[in-house]
Amino acid sequence: MDRRSARRRIYRDRHLYLLLTPVLIYFFIWHYIPIWGARIAFQDVKYIGENTWAGLKHFRILFSSPVFFRVFMNTITISAMKIFFFFPLPILLAFLLNEITSSGLRKGVQSIIYLPHFLSWVVIAGIFISLLQSPDGALNQLLGLFGIAPVAFMTSTSHIRWVFVGSEIWRSIGWDSILYIAAINNISLELYDAATVDGATKLQQALKITLPCILPTIITVFILNMGFFMNAGFDQVFNMMNDAVINHVDIIDTYVYRIGLGKGNFSLGTAAGLFKGVIGLVLILSTDRLSRKVTGEGVW
Repeated sequence: MDRRSARRRIYRDRHLYLLLTPVLIYFFIWHYIPIWGARIAFQDVKYIGENTWAGLKHFRILFSSPVFFRVFMNTITISAMKIFFFFPLPILLAFLLNEITSSGLRKGVQSIIYLPHFLSWVVIAGIFISLLQSPDGALNQLLGLFGIAPVAFMTSTSHIRWVFVGSEIWRSIGWDSILYIAAINNISLELYDAATVDGATKLQQALKITLPCILPTIITVFILNMGFFMNAGFDQVFNMMNDAVINHVDIIDTYVYRIGLGKGNFSLGTAAGLFKGVIGLVLILSTDRLSRKVTGEGVW
């Protein structure tokens, strides 16, 4: 494409670029400018005077710390549990919603399942703590009706991670299904009509038509999720974490918050955050490359 043709296209779509401008400004201010601050991971920060170069000193401290190793493993475990148990559910939900023939009923169900996404984790944490606390929580009272002893879900190291997974599903399953619903709505109805004439069941249509048609969307979302694999959900963990389970749920983000902002060790906290970012970049590039080799589809 020559420059003249490019200028014509930009002028033609100038209103779309204008709408995109606030998003670009947001990402530039909050995501690109802060990258320059990552240099303090290689410096000794001084409150008075200029910072001094420290090289890889803080990374050596970080990687030799048993606390950081525990935090790193917690992050991987929680993120893997969320990916494995949560990722397929919005896809399945989109399939089920697509089978609801009544538009009014479908819109009602969608409104209900989308609502939790707009609640903050502070509110959601309060809801789940009230439901799961022992022995007076609603769930434990229900278990008591069946003669089951109360379970300390929020302070039990064997249950707390599942609470994270369950609350993530409750909050995000509806919202994350929107992309798949949109992809399903773009499938030509002629394909389903032809399959119905050939005697295909609903399950066969879902497996042979719907799933292959939305596979590029599934792959794209999965690759992007892998880029956020190391996040593990700071807001969720921070609001649901307590001293009884901190060793099992403390993740890199909460570690960075505690070390960087809590204790004022900005260099070590930045080093941990930079390490997490590099791992995320490697994961998203690796997943994209693997997807291209296996399926021929990728993000770029």
